[in-house]
Amino acid sequence: MPKVRADISMSLDGFVAGPNASLEDPLGVGGMQLHEWALRLEAWRSAHGLPGGEVDVDSDLITESTGSTGAVVMGRHMFSGGSGPWEDDPNRDGWWGDEPPFHAPVFVLTHHPRERREMQGGTSFTFVTDGVESAVRQAKAEAGEQDVLVAGGGAVVQQALAAGLLDEIQVHVAPVLLGSGVRLFEDATPAGLEITRVIAGPQATHIRYRIKR
Repeated sequence: MPKVRADISMSLDGFVAGPNASLEDPLGVGGMQLHEWALRLEAWRSAHGLPGGEVDVDSDLITESTGSTGAVVMGRHMFSGGSGPWEDDPNRDGWWGDEPPFHAPVFVLTHHPRERREMQGGTSFTFVTDGVESAVRQAKAEAGEQDVLVAGGGAVVQQALAAGLLDEIQVHVAPVLLGSGVRLFEDATPAGLEITRVIAGPQATHIRYRIKR
């Protein structure tokens, strides 16, 4: 049965991004360390058009996720790192060039309207101005029998949790201490979490939770 799920990397002290995010440092100071477990992998590199990479239990998780994802929801900061009117955003076209790695419809939460963009490789970007519930609803309609992935950042996952939209969340815990930044459960803690799987990878521990209603 299709699910709405989140998939996010987190530090040992609970942060999904470091402090002082900027266009030059979009994940905040130290935030890139959270994703080192994935950046080295063949499954991640192939999706981004890069050669090489390692194959291990971590790459199996990425393949599992991409294979079951029919649509993606993300925030404006994950898309471009910017804010305000699109014409003032120096990164208005996003981080990924003409062929983004999603290969599925992506719904971007924003306060500023914009026309849908069709990209190479099957990715489209629809800009949603009426909230996370609308974004997830539209994503479900596009995903069909596949899952909707709430990709981030942390604030969007928090909004989805608070609205009761998530069925599952997978946290990739990296052996990193950031000290400050964006916490995953800062403002929205679900009623309960049930562990359904734990996988110890070479560079992260992957914990999958079912959201208990």
